[in-house]
Amino acid sequence: MTGIASRSQLRHSFLRYALFTVPAVLLLGSLSGQLARSGYGNPWFDALQKPAFMPEGWVFGAAWTLLYILLGFALAMILHARGAKARGLVIALFVLQLALNYSWSPIFFAYHRIGLALWVIAAMIVLTLVLIVLVWRIRRVAALLMLPYLAWLCFAALLTFEIGRLNPDAEGVAPQAPATDIVL
Repeated sequence: MTGIASRSQLRHSFLRYALFTVPAVLLLGSLSGQLARSGYGNPWFDALQKPAFMPEGWVFGAAWTLLYILLGFALAMILHARGAKARGLVIALFVLQLALNYSWSPIFFAYHRIGLALWVIAAMIVLTLVLIVLVWRIRRVAALLMLPYLAWLCFAALLTFEIGRLNPDAEGVAPQAPATDIVL
């Protein structure tokens, strides 16, 4: 076929990407959090002192679900932008940023490495800033979809910093074992 694709064909092409990227980004993010036993309910995390501005647990689940959906759509838009200058570089940086994102929960919640987690989130912020600039040149809507993610990363970095400050010995914190005494 030598003709240019119709709007309908282009829309369907984007939707095919989105039907893959949105669930993939969301599933991998959820899997990373579950394998690391992220959030409240993790005995180590529950034993730490938290800053006064720490949100309730449900906020994190809702925020990350929304952010992963937005990232999935942004990735679909980038993948759909065939022929865009620097598209390959943007895709590689996007995947690198997602890999850092997915590594954060195990580093923080499973390995209890708050300092390393802070460096990882700082790298994520820098990569996301670079990506927003590069993606803006390809698909402005995709770049705008990444702004809430950048804002949340900054908030998460502040939380990580404060948890580290409040718990300088966090790596050695061991949760209290449940009592085995029988109380009558």
